[in-house]
Amino acid sequence: MPQNDKIQLFEDKRIRTAWDEEKEEWYFSVVDVVAVLTDQPDARHASTYWAVLKKRLNNEGAGQLLTNCKQLKMTASDGRKRLTDVADTEQLLRIIQSIPSPKAEPFKLWLAQVGRERIEETIDPELTIERALETYLKKGYTREWINQRLQAIQVRKELTDEWDAHGVQKGVEYAILTDEISRAWSGMSTRQYKNLKGLKKENLRDNMTTLELVLNMLAEATTTEISKQKSPGTFSENIDVARAGGKVAGDARKAIESQTGVPVITSKNAAQLHQVVTDLLEGATTSPKKQGKKR
Repeated sequence: MPQNDKIQLFEDKRIRTAWDEEKEEWYFSVVDVVAVLTDQPDARHASTYWAVLKKRLNNEGAGQLLTNCKQLKMTASDGRKRLTDVADTEQLLRIIQSIPSPKAEPFKLWLAQVGRERIEETIDPELTIERALETYLKKGYTREWINQRLQAIQVRKELTDEWDAHGVQKGVEYAILTDEISRAWSGMSTRQYKNLKGLKKENLRDNMTTLELVLNMLAEATTTEISKQKSPGTFSENIDVARAGGKVAGDARKAIESQTGVPVITSKNAAQLHQVVTDLLEGATTSPKKQGKKR
C-alpha cells in the first residue's frame, strides 16, 4: 500500500503511524499503543504484553480481528525498518476494550482527533504547517528555528519532487544523493553528521542550529535549481548535480567561518541547544536582581 509514515504524539509519547493514501485510513503500531496505555518501560515489555493479549483475544473468539490486522515496516528504536503489527482505527478500538487502562477514554478521543485532523489537512494543507508549528513549540524550539525548519521541509519536498521527475528511486538512491549533498557542504555524510551530534534514530535536521539549517536548505534548493536547468538523465548525472548544489552551500559555509572565525557546524544536539536557550532566558530574568543587590 502507498504508505506515509508519521510519528504522532499522545501525552508526549511517540506512536508510529502510517497513512494509506488509497484507503484514506490511518494505521497505528499496536505495540506503541499498548506501551502508552499500560505504561510499559520499553518496546520489549510492550511486545510481551501484546503477545499475551493476542492469545487472550484469540481464546475469546476474536481471531478474525487478529487475522485482519496487518504488518507494516516501521522504524524501530534502533533506526531500522522492521515489520510490526498495525491496526486501523476500528480494529484498535476493539483492542483497547481489552486493555484495562485509565488512559483508554482519553486515547479514544485522541484517535478521533487524529482522524479529523487528517481530513481537515486534506481540505486545507496550511493546517499541516500550523500543527507542525504547535508540535515543535511543545518540544521547546524557538519560533525563529521553527520557521526555518518548516521552510526546510518545503525545500526538501521540492528537491524530492525534482528527483522523482528524473526517475530517482526512493530509499537507497535518495540516501546516496542526500549524502553527496551533505558531504559537499558540510564535509560529512549524513551518518557522520549524526555521529558528531550523538544521534541515532533522531532526525538530523531537528538537531541543527538555525545556521546549519539555512546552509542545508541552500544546498538542497541549489541542487533543485541546477537539476531543473541541466535535466540529468542518469543517476550518475544526478550525483554530479547533487555535488554541485552542495558545493555552493559549502563555499558559503567557508566564507562565513572565514569572517567569524567560528565553525558553523556544531556537535550540539537539540537537547543541548535548548539548554543554551534556557540558560540565556534564565540569565536575562535573574541579572536585574543581581544588579539590584550590587546597588
